[in-house]
Amino acid sequence: MLLRPALAAAAGAALVLLALPAQAATADPTESLTVTPAATIAADGTVTLSGTYRCVGNTGPVFISSAVQQGDAPARYGIGGSSALCDGAVHSWRNTGRVQGDALTAGPAHVEATITELEPHGGLPLPRFHAIQQQDVTLTQS
Repeated sequence: MLLRPALAAAAGAALVLLALPAQAATADPTESLTVTPAATIAADGTVTLSGTYRCVGNTGPVFISSAVQQGDAPARYGIGGSSALCDGAVHSWRNTGRVQGDALTAGPAHVEATITELEPHGGLPLPRFHAIQQQDVTLTQS
């Protein structure tokens, strides 16, 4: 019985923690993230997404994650992840991941990419979002 309120409190706290840094993700004009409008999908379902990024001021490890969605389907598929260097310079990123079956096909799709830092807070790594970008792309058969 006590587990339910504890889970609800933890979920609520997580939502608050995630919502607050997300607002700061677009506040710093020196940080940016782009998604290249052309992406590829191989016959085996391997998707490759790419773009550029710039971030500054990290104290923990930083990653670029990406997800793709197609059509009106509610499912979003995580496509790889890569580490990021937050030195203020513009860098390229490229994520590759395989989606099982025919969940994605060549054609229009929507990508969301995020630069996330695991910032240490009292021994706990909490997410800090440096930049978030959503972009319509075209998946082409490779």
